[in-house]
Formats: sequence, C-alpha cells, structure tokens
Amino acid sequence: MKHLFLGLLMSTAIAAGSPAMSSSLDEYLKPISGNAPTPSASEIATQNVLRLNTSMFSLYESAGETFRNNILARHPVILALFSSAGGRMVLYKPGEQRVDAPPVPKVYQVMKSLGHSTMAISLVVLPYVGHPENKSWVASMQAYLTEMESAREGIDAVDMPDDWRPNSRAILDNNIAFMEACLKHGIITAEAVQAFAKQQAPFLRHAIAWAAETQVAHWMKVLDGWKKDLGGSFDDAYAASNTIYVARQNNVLFSVLAQYFGPEAINDRLMLIETISFTTTPEDMMTSLVRIISDRSVGGLFFNNYHVMDYELMGTDARKAIIAEMKARGHEPFLPPAVPFNSKQWPALVSGGSGPATLDELR
Repeated sequence: MKHLFLGLLMSTAIAAGSPAMSSSLDEYLKPISGNAPTPSASEIATQNVLRLNTSMFSLYESAGETFRNNILARHPVILALFSSAGGRMVLYKPGEQRVDAPPVPKVYQVMKSLGHSTMAISLVVLPYVGHPENKSWVASMQAYLTEMESAREGIDAVDMPDDWRPNSRAILDNNIAFMEACLKHGIITAEAVQAFAKQQAPFLRHAIAWAAETQVAHWMKVLDGWKKDLGGSFDDAYAASNTIYVARQNNVLFSVLAQYFGPEAINDRLMLIETISFTTTPEDMMTSLVRIISDRSVGGLFFNNYHVMDYELMGTDARKAIIAEMKARGHEPFLPPAVPFNSKQWPALVSGGSGPATLDELR
C-alpha cells in the first residue's frame, strides 16, 4: 500500500509539472512540484553506459555465492584473522562444517596488556609536556592509576610461567611510581617522561618477546594438526590473512602460514589481504578470497594470464603515462621495478636497506 501511494504521488507530481495541470495544483503538492531539469541526449547516453558498471557489482554478488560453493567443494580454506587475543584461525573442509581453532593461551593477552599499559600512560602525558598550566590530564591519570593498582594487587595470581612474574611486577610497579610522581608534582616534564621510557624499555622487551613466542607456538601447533588431518589435500588448500598497514611488515599470522604453505604458494594459494580495520569477519574474508580466485579465471579468459587480475589492470599503462608525463615536465620518473604477474615475492617490504630492522637492533 505504501509503494502504491508513493507511485500515485509521483504520478500526480509529474502531471502537476505540466502547464495544463499547474493552474489546478493543490496547495499540499506545490512544495514538491516544479519543472525537473531535462538531461541532454549526451547525458542520458553517458548514464546508460555508466549504469553497466554499477550493475556489474550486483552480478558479482550473485555469481559470488556460486563461485564460493564451487571453491569450497574442491579446496580446503584456512582463514587467519587478526584479533587482540592473538588471532583467530578457521578451517573450511570440503563437505564438512567449518572448524574454529582454539584460542591463543590467555597469557599472550596478559603480556600485551602489560606492554600497552605503559604505552597508554604516554598517551595521557605526552600532549601536556611543556604545558604546566594545563591540568586536564589529572583526572585521566588518577582513573588509570586506580586500574593499575588493581592489576598490581592481583598480578601474582595470574597464570604465567614463574620466571615471567618479576618482569610483569616491575612493569606495573614502575608505571605506578611514575604516575604517582606526576600527580604529586602536578606537572609533566620531558625529562621525567624520557627517564620513564628508558627505565621501562628492557621490561617491555621481555613482555613482547614472550607474547610473540606464545602466539607462534600456539598457531604452529594448530597448523601441525590441520596439515596432518588434511593429508594430501593440504597441497590444494587456499589460505589468507588480513592486515592493516602497521601490521603488514612482519605479519605474524601470514608468516606462520608461510612456513606450512612454502614459497611457491605465496600470492598464489596464500594471500595477504589488506584492510582498513584491525579486525574483520570470516564472512568478509571469505568474500574477498573468493573474489580474488574468481577474478583470476576472468584474467585467464580475457588476457591469457591467470594472475593478471591480482594487479591493477590499468597500472602498466598508467606507468607508461607517468613516465611520459614526467619526461614532458623535464623530470625523471620515480617508480618501483616492474614485477611479473606471477611473482612469489613476499607481500611486504623486502628490498632491504640500511638501519635497524629489529627491536634488538634498536637498543
């Protein structure tokens, strides 16, 4: 009924726009009446062509479900998703219900929380360094200090290896001492902040290392079991991990998967999917993976190359255009080397260079 009413209203409004009806137009229709702009023949033709591209995405969506069913019927799929709990892995086996791997041991989150607790203090104090007149940081620090003291009171009851406890206590003790000193003096100085950071760095280094060891050991144990369970079909499996910019280099989940899939699978059966969010859902990840795989068949059909659709199609011609445009401006173009479509190169920064590349080297 609602749609019928709207249709009648639109028909009335269109009719009201004609000269014959304008004189008898009811008052309640006048606010929305008037002559609509008449597009040119060129504009109409252009919109008709552009609509083809818009419609393509609905066709993609319709075909995507069929592609997904066909892929999952023939290939195991492993999705490794980033999470604050050390990641999540999901296995899809042909003809079976998906399997969610057990989570990373909780001590991983404890180590990350200890490290983040110190960094969080810097977020409270850094905006106010050199501004003694501004006291707006006090309330936030007092609230966080209360949480810090509660964590310190219970840290000995947290499940962790005994030799990790002294380091964990030291992080919290140092946090509390620094915060109490800031509140006592009512001022944030650059010297105090730098001394605090220097004091905490060695303790944070241990917490980071233990978190990484816990995460890697857990996921390798999971993949050991899945690879054994899949047997020969593991060689037909696809896998993907998601990442945002800051986690792209040295991505833990992708790096672990690479140990089981091998170098020849990189950018072929093993993919790193970049996102704009730390977390995503298995459903969204699966949609992206299916889109990548199905696009490859399109590339093989039209361009005789299975991996060409993994790349920006206009990229090579745009590269030529950039070179020409820069030459016309009297400048040398600045571009990376051209990479073949079937490159197995690690999907991260691998060109080397000078400077520290590990936390150990930063010391």
